[in-house]
Amino acid sequence: MPSSYKGAIPSPWAEFLKELDELLSNQVEVHCIGGFVVSLHYGLPRPTGDVDYYSVLPAHFARELQARAGRDSRLAKKYKLHFQHVAVTNLSENYEDRLEEMFPGQFKKLRLFAPDPYDLILSKLERNSPKDRDDVEYMAKTLRLDAALLRERYQKELRPYLSNEARHDLTLSLWIDSCFPPSR
Repeated sequence: MPSSYKGAIPSPWAEFLKELDELLSNQVEVHCIGGFVVSLHYGLPRPTGDVDYYSVLPAHFARELQARAGRDSRLAKKYKLHFQHVAVTNLSENYEDRLEEMFPGQFKKLRLFAPDPYDLILSKLERNSPKDRDDVEYMAKTLRLDAALLRERYQKELRPYLSNEARHDLTLSLWIDSCFPPSR
């Protein structure tokens, strides 16, 4: 699904990411999630101060990424932005097959990837905070997402790996009922 992001990377993100790109010793692929993706990739007008990410490839560059742009880094102090590894999250089984590069061609070494909106929604299912529900509602309506596809992906690619399935089933049903436009 194409990004709804249009135009230049907003400040101070543009400067922060450009400076990070210049500091990296090698090409790094970052699988991003969370508010950074919802706002900078899918267009939700909400500020965010961090890049939550699930994985870094090659994996041994995760340490360098955190040293250069983590919460206590010089860049974080300069821009009041940072990268943050999220160790506990649930992503659909085949999410990597559907990743889309954010800001292609903007950087030499830094490559940021976003999950498709269905996978991003499912990554928020377990936490289910009010902000997560707001993100789901925004993506469902502005991107005209298909509730049936979300439910199918949940059943096939996420539910088999969860504990407390009844809780997650209920959360997903509530999100679909309240956030997705009725189908015609």
